[in-house]
Amino acid sequence: MLDFAIFAVTFLLALVGAVLYLYPAFRQAAGIPGITPTEEKDGNLPDIVNSGSLHEFLVNLHERYGPVVSFWFGRRLVVSLGTVDVLKQHINPNKTLDPFETMLKSLLRYQSGGGNVSENHMRKKLCENGVTNSLKSNFALLLKLSEELLDKWLSYPETQHVPLSQHMLGFAMKSVTQMVMGSTFENDQEVIRFQKNHGTVWSEIGKGFLDGSLDKNTTRKKQYEDALVQLESVLRNIIKERKGRNFSQHIFIDSLVQGNLNDQQILEDSMIFSLASCIITAKLCTWAICFLTTSEEVQKKLYEEINQVFGNGPITPEKIEQLRPSSFMPLVWYFRILILGHLHTSLIQIGLMMN
Repeated sequence: MLDFAIFAVTFLLALVGAVLYLYPAFRQAAGIPGITPTEEKDGNLPDIVNSGSLHEFLVNLHERYGPVVSFWFGRRLVVSLGTVDVLKQHINPNKTLDPFETMLKSLLRYQSGGGNVSENHMRKKLCENGVTNSLKSNFALLLKLSEELLDKWLSYPETQHVPLSQHMLGFAMKSVTQMVMGSTFENDQEVIRFQKNHGTVWSEIGKGFLDGSLDKNTTRKKQYEDALVQLESVLRNIIKERKGRNFSQHIFIDSLVQGNLNDQQILEDSMIFSLASCIITAKLCTWAICFLTTSEEVQKKLYEEINQVFGNGPITPEKIEQLRPSSFMPLVWYFRILILGHLHTSLIQIGLMMN
């Protein structure tokens, strides 16, 4: 009887311990204030849906808990930073790996973090230089695409609805593909083909991250694999074309080709950058335009600042740097991320969660 009692107590303690460990509602975010998951599998996703949007959910969360809060996105713990000052405190310029990139590489079946520290640091610097140099080289392209979109909007009647997210995704696809892969994507049909394959791959990355259902559906898996093969084929052809040759237009892939990387490393880094940059650029542009259109005070101050800095002169990267981050700091912050690219990748990823 005593043996059975000891066994029962031991089993009960083990069971309670397993529940406390496995069920995320009982796991706290290492002292970071926030909320526990509503559901075991979905975390706080139901709360996000009930709030109407991720933005509203985060606004309410920060009002309740402060500038640094935690919540559960599915089974993954997420920390949201609600102010620029807090964001600056968490930038680590010496960081060579980040979980976002690691997750993407894992889902794409690429090598994840297999290199040594010096190799990872070198690849990170090549990517950063690629962003900076391609943005400087293609600044006129960004202005051209922006003016084309502006002309399109100005041609609409004032009462016509503008599908902002759709237009920003199209703008991002046109700009990022040309800046990463070059003049091939001056052809709209190439952009449309890329966007279709990109959408298939990115959609499955999201679904696979949440529910792991890709391997269970052979049709979806084949569509995903075919789209990924087509994207990789395009990148391989461009890498081959750019090797050992000089072009007047510097693109992102050129910086990787000029580094001490093999073809597979160039393919992986350019694929990760292409996939993520299109979405990041589209979301940040959408946020910036929404923020601007809903705040007349910001519109007025930004207009005055632009007139003072640019006057009747041309728009240049150097003059954009002169914009003062006053009451419209969030807008300038994101413009600098989008246009100048001097901030680290980890900053951009954290910035997506800012309010």
